[in-house]
Amino acid sequence: MPAETPSATEDLVAIHQLLAKYAVTITRGDIEGLVSVFTPDGTYSAFGDTYPLTEFPDLVAAAPKGLFLTGTALVDLDGDTASGTQPLAFVDHTNHHMRIGYYSDTYRRTADGWRLATRAMTFIRRNGDHDSGIPHAYRNAGA
Repeated sequence: MPAETPSATEDLVAIHQLLAKYAVTITRGDIEGLVSVFTPDGTYSAFGDTYPLTEFPDLVAAAPKGLFLTGTALVDLDGDTASGTQPLAFVDHTNHHMRIGYYSDTYRRTADGWRLATRAMTFIRRNGDHDSGIPHAYRNAGA
């Protein structure tokens, strides 16, 4: 007997739990947990570059530390893939300065459940501009 196809509600709950794991693991500095929310070919885009999963440990090590507060993602399901947008407020632990913006994501259902395939950060500036940010302290190997 074939397995039942999950309902849209079950898929949305699974994706929202995945995104909660992203926020909690990056806040706690749990790189292994953070990497686990992505597909093996997953990427993160910000600061004018796209970073493969293999560069996440160095990218996160170079980034400020603090609290990642994420809102409920708006997700568009399409079978075994999906796309979505999730609001973010990051609070730096050293001075409590805040950065705000949103993630634009794609998701893929895998044998291990839903995973992020791509995540791209857009910052919202005080002047109202939306952009991918200034170059990061970490420079990827391809730069």
